[in-house]
Amino acid sequence: MSKGCCVIIFPCNRSVCRLLIVATAVLALVFFSAGRRASAQSPVRSPEAAEQPEKIHIVADRLTSDSETRFAEFIGNVRATQGETVITSDRLKIFYSENLAASKTPSTDEGAVKKIIASGNVRISFDNRIATAREAVYDSESKTLVLSGPRSKIISGSDSITGEKITYNRSDGRITVESGRDSRVEAVFHSGGGGIR
Repeated sequence: MSKGCCVIIFPCNRSVCRLLIVATAVLALVFFSAGRRASAQSPVRSPEAAEQPEKIHIVADRLTSDSETRFAEFIGNVRATQGETVITSDRLKIFYSENLAASKTPSTDEGAVKKIIASGNVRISFDNRIATAREAVYDSESKTLVLSGPRSKIISGSDSITGEKITYNRSDGRITVESGRDSRVEAVFHSGGGGIR
């Protein structure tokens, strides 16, 4: 653990506690759902253990929140983990809805969080895939994850796609890759003996 690191276990006021509970639940829904599929193939767990979701652990140098503008931001060497799924970035900012701020009982509904933005050296490792980008934005209303920045990339085994902007729609699994001013879309697929020859 780096010097000055902050593990998110501390006394907090009611609105910050609500936000942290929902933030970790939404991170589980958004980024870590693929990790659950991967862990389902791991050695057999007891029925009680299978019912319990794996712990989410977020570590950062600093945490700031603002109840007026309804956001919380983890800053500096951010690392969020659950099982074998890992998100690292320089910053992780979570915007939550007005309903959550007013609610007396925190909801783990994904709609409670409007948007999650990971920025700076973003790396998401999940379900035997690795995504890298300058910035990753998840919009809960449209259920889209957008990776952006030069040479944004998703790697799966020996296959990869690279572009300036990669948009992944969770609803239908559709992926759109766009080029930038100085680079074109690049895809590498290993055909396993077939191909275009």
